[in-house]
Amino acid sequence: MPLVRISLNSSAADVRRRIGDAVHQAMVDTIDIPTGDRFQIITSHAPGEIIYDANFYGIDRTEGFIAIQITLAAGRRDEVKTKLYARIAELLNEAANVRPEDVFISLLEVGPADFSLGNGKAQFLEELPPHLKALQKQAE
Repeated sequence: MPLVRISLNSSAADVRRRIGDAVHQAMVDTIDIPTGDRFQIITSHAPGEIIYDANFYGIDRTEGFIAIQITLAAGRRDEVKTKLYARIAELLNEAANVRPEDVFISLLEVGPADFSLGNGKAQFLEELPPHLKALQKQAE
């Protein structure tokens, strides 16, 4: 149910699937996303279409810069999020030789009513799946 948007330079288009696989595996490993729960939009951009500061916050970024935005259910602890960031950077480096310095990640947390998985319904209002029930119990 998370929706993942990955924006990368067109020169990295040949490794697009490996990049998507790495991001999904990191989510399975760290934030308990079910293996089959995969929804990704991967876009390749021509030079100049991704604008970023090459040195913001003292991090040296290159043309290999990748922006990852994940919309997911709210409620995960900060330590879980930081593990996710580290695992994504690690797996992207292993799978596609992406430098950790070039991985920018943004999380958007939303509530159960903010998802429709199809059929024009808000399925999570009717019943939360087990992994989100567990997340909800942790928050209580």
